[in-house]
Order: sequence, then C-alpha cells, then structure tokens
Amino acid sequence: MNGVVAVRTLTALALASLVAGGWLTLNETAQSGADDTKPIFEEMLAADEAGDADSGDDQTEDERNSLPDTHSDESKDAPLDLPTGLIAGGAGALGSLTLAAAVSEVMRVTVLVALMAPMLARMKGNSEDLLTRGRILGYLEANAGIHFSALRDALGLANGVTAYHLHVLESQGEVISWRDGKLRRYAIATLSQEEVSRIRNPIAGTRLAILEVLANSGNVGLSGSDIRERLAISRQLLSHHLMELRNAELVEAASEARRPNWRLSETGHQTLGVSRKIARVEAAV
Repeated sequence: MNGVVAVRTLTALALASLVAGGWLTLNETAQSGADDTKPIFEEMLAADEAGDADSGDDQTEDERNSLPDTHSDESKDAPLDLPTGLIAGGAGALGSLTLAAAVSEVMRVTVLVALMAPMLARMKGNSEDLLTRGRILGYLEANAGIHFSALRDALGLANGVTAYHLHVLESQGEVISWRDGKLRRYAIATLSQEEVSRIRNPIAGTRLAILEVLANSGNVGLSGSDIRERLAISRQLLSHHLMELRNAELVEAASEARRPNWRLSETGHQTLGVSRKIARVEAAV
C-alpha cells in the first residue's frame, strides 16, 4: 500500500523528535543543577560581598523597586524552546495517526500494516500461520468484497494479525483490495475482471430498491408508475435512476412499447445477488 511507507516515515520522525526532546530536556536539567551546586565557602563569600555592597548603596528600596523588570518581560515573550517543541511535534504526529486510525478503516489498516507487520514478520512462520491464511482465503472466496472489520470479526482474529496476513497474501498476489469510502474491501485475486467490477460497484440505496422490486416481477416486469407507487418516490427521481440502471445494463425494457415495463437483465440479476450477499454478510457480522 502506498501509505505504508509514509506512515513508517512519519512514525520514525515522531519517535526521533520525542527521544531528542527528552534527551535535551534531561541535559539542560542536569546542567542547570550543576550550576546551582556551589561550595559552601563560596556561598558565604558571596553573601559577605553582597552585604558590603548593600551598606554602600545609595539607592533606596523604592528606587530599586521602580526599575523595570526586564527579565519578566522577556520571559513572557520568550518563544517555545527547542526540547519542548520537539516533544510537542512528536506527540502531535503520533496523536494525528491515532485519531486517523480511529476514524477511518482505510487508515487503520495502513497503520497496522506499517507498524505491526514488521514485528510479526520476525516471528517464525509455522503451520498455524498457514492455517490462518487458508481460513482467510476460504472466507474471501465465499464472501468476496467484504471489508476489513467484518472479515476480522467473522474469523475472530486480532487487528494486527488480520492486517499482517492480508498484507502477506496481497504481496503474494493471492488477494486484491480496494478502497470504498472509509472502508477497505478484499477479494481473492482469481476473480475475473467482470466479477471484480460487479463486486467493486455494488448497488445501494434507491437503485438497489428498484432492483429488488423488479426481481419479484419476473419477465413481465413493472411499469414506471407501479415502481413509483411501491417505492413512494417521484417521477423525476425514478426516471433518473432507471436511466442510470439501463446505461449500466442492469435493467431492460420488457417490450417494444412506447412506455414499456421494466425488468432485470441477466447482469442485473448477478449484480443484485452480489449486493445482497455483501449486505447480508456484513450485517450478520
């Protein structure tokens, strides 16, 4: 996946910033502590000298208090120091990755592959790994187009384990994946282009409802007014969706009449079956 390298690079930079910021902070703390530890006799001498200076000072206490406090003004306008900036930058980068992974499944899979796959790859492969990948392939063969979270829950696997094995299978050319909004969907790589096209473009919403209605009408089909009454939609909306479904060769005219009934085409039956299956599997999970 294209984002894997970017996630690994960003994570490495963020960790480096945190380590550098922490090291600089400790170094400054140790240095300031060393400067503050003076020998006792030096402190006593400094106190005596301060006392002599106070006795000969012509300034009154009120005059000294009236002098501008340049130190406090400088501290108010002082920019963020380097150690604090490094720590804040590193923490912000890691926080952004965590938030993105929590919101989007696509980002979550990318982060898991980027960070978990290298650690799991170091572990010795065994028969259990082969069994897990076999289970994943078998489930994808029966449920092509299922998204990551549904696959994970259906097989009872952990996030990292699922992402790792899917990454291995995809790198070996046995599995394909694609982005669907905030989701990432998977299927076996042996599917034909036509099957992949139907799976990657399942029908949903009003168009799926139209196909469902027409599926029960057989070869006779239904008129536009009958479809509108059953779905309670406007003439304009039905006309738009019927035109799109016809352009996709999912519906066809049942006769040569000027206002024919509409029925499902062979492709429409296949697409409807795929859409039903994906919806049923993901709802069950």
